[in-house]
Amino acid sequence: MQDIIQISTHRHNGLYDITAQVKASVRKSRIGNGMVSVYVQGATAAIMIQENWDESVQNDVVNLLKKLIPQGVWQHDAQDNNGDAHLKAGIVGPSETIPILDGELGLSTWQNIFLCEFDGPRSKRSIILTMVDSG
Repeated sequence: MQDIIQISTHRHNGLYDITAQVKASVRKSRIGNGMVSVYVQGATAAIMIQENWDESVQNDVVNLLKKLIPQGVWQHDAQDNNGDAHLKAGIVGPSETIPILDGELGLSTWQNIFLCEFDGPRSKRSIILTMVDSG
């Protein structure tokens, strides 16, 4: 089964918690045990599993990537000034796979699923969910 989540982003660089939307799609699928692939379309966004206790870890991720991959110094910037966004997205990656256990996401207490926006704001980011039943 597949589903598509669409969200808008309002920051140039930011993490957006999509755990609730993924949970809803998994429940709708009625899969008891299996897995869900969470994949973002676009070469300047990524998917990450990270803590959501407060925004400090999310801010730390954004700030670390800004320090490691600064804006405005890449060859691709000559085309559309977003070379850093492509590099950040490539390092983090476009997808994560999460187990489905007894109809629920197999995340720990402190794990949530985030869309990582590196070239926002965007009116629409599409995340494709592919759910597979193992039984």
